[in-house]
Amino acid sequence: MRIIKITLLLITIASFTSCASGYKMIEPETINYISTNESDNVKLEYKYDLLHKKYAKKEEKKGMKLVAIKLTNNSGKDVMFGRDAKLTYENGTEVYVMENEKAFKTLKQSPASYLWYLLLTPVNLYTTDTNSNGFQEETSSTPIGLILGPGLAGGNMIAASSANKKFKEELLEYNVNGTIIKNGETKYGLIGINADSFDALKLKIE
Repeated sequence: MRIIKITLLLITIASFTSCASGYKMIEPETINYISTNESDNVKLEYKYDLLHKKYAKKEEKKGMKLVAIKLTNNSGKDVMFGRDAKLTYENGTEVYVMENEKAFKTLKQSPASYLWYLLLTPVNLYTTDTNSNGFQEETSSTPIGLILGPGLAGGNMIAASSANKKFKEELLEYNVNGTIIKNGETKYGLIGINADSFDALKLKIE
């Protein structure tokens, strides 16, 4: 009986700690930007700390940050982000902006990682029936693993794939690398940068 309890406890813990997480849409237009910087009448507003759960853990583990940016161009001319408008740190070092496809591949969940739940397939639940006199009558087993293992594996793989799809679609929608920002226009974007901390960003117009 003790083995059964330990097994069920381990299954319960695994189910709550290792499940796939959903993706919460960032929607850069709705963000209240606090950090700002301006150069040659082109204004940069940005925000770190956008991701949640497994995506946030991946961000920390991979040493990168996803940043939402808002660019407002009042310079009197069109500028291209990444060519005419670049990001730097306070010390003047240029920020390496990743391609959004690479950012996605770095931060996405791995649906295949949930296949380990299939290891639960052989698990059986043993029960013992007793008669009215308290004597043991019969011990039976129920193959709960046949449902539990594939169910958890399949469910988590579907959830991870669905979350990844939403994440990728939003990254592609707000890809500003190489985008022209016309005079008087405001553009919103999501960019991935190689950074371990939330360093201040500056805009450099060339």
